[in-house]
Amino acid sequence: MARRHTLIYIVFVLIIGGCASSNKMQRSRNHHPETKLGWQLGAQAYTFKKFTFSEAVVKIASCDLHYVEAYPQQEIGGGIQEKMDYHMSEDSRKYIKKLLKANNMRWQAYGVIKAKDATEWRKVFEFAKSMGIETITCEPDIAMLDEISKLCDEFDIRAAIHNHASPSYYWQPETVLQAIQGKSNKIGVAADIGHWLRSGLDPVASLKKLEGKVFHLHFKDLNEQSSKKAHDVHWGTGAIDIPGVIAELKRQQFAGMIAAEYEYNWDNNVEDVRISVENFRKIVTELTK
Repeated sequence: MARRHTLIYIVFVLIIGGCASSNKMQRSRNHHPETKLGWQLGAQAYTFKKFTFSEAVVKIASCDLHYVEAYPQQEIGGGIQEKMDYHMSEDSRKYIKKLLKANNMRWQAYGVIKAKDATEWRKVFEFAKSMGIETITCEPDIAMLDEISKLCDEFDIRAAIHNHASPSYYWQPETVLQAIQGKSNKIGVAADIGHWLRSGLDPVASLKKLEGKVFHLHFKDLNEQSSKKAHDVHWGTGAIDIPGVIAELKRQQFAGMIAAEYEYNWDNNVEDVRISVENFRKIVTELTK
């Protein structure tokens, strides 16, 4: 009889625990509506370029974001003066993994990378694999694309070509599409919607041209269009059609990281990112009702 009561109790605990876990997951989906669409909303650490990576991770977490795109020039911090690149020691790699775990953060993407030759590209991919990174954002020399294509397949890591504003090489969607034609299906696009607007391009129309090839985004809103002097503003309050961009990503069934990159008010932009994230989630909630 005692054994039977014990079994009943265990079953009861499992049921209650399962219900609690289910409720917790449901609350998370409601609070982070982008997860229903397969989107990983996070931040490019360059947003906090005036701080170390260790400090940036804490700031990103405070904005209720759990994915980070690191960039190689940033100092690690936490008493470590090494940079966030493939030269870092094994101890530094262990430190970063512990830092990310402590802040419930995943290192999802890495870039923007501009390696000089095939040897360095291999080192970048080896480093990315060792850190569990899924996507390398990059602006490679066109002559390196065949090598990068092979590395993508070898390491099972995606490469996403990033666009800076004109007159950078990849500023037009058509140029990127032509460059990746015939390459690995793991080579796609890291769409920077702010640089498109600065270059006089419509972000929604540009996304349409790249349908099926968008792996990653640098997300922002700007105070004016077709101006290299335009600066970031809270998402949904500027010149970019943010609801239109979100709707287009949903239509395309985009699945990947959306990285906040707030390049303004550099010394104190945590609140700007936090408000932008809230605005983003409100729009997503409305579109997914």
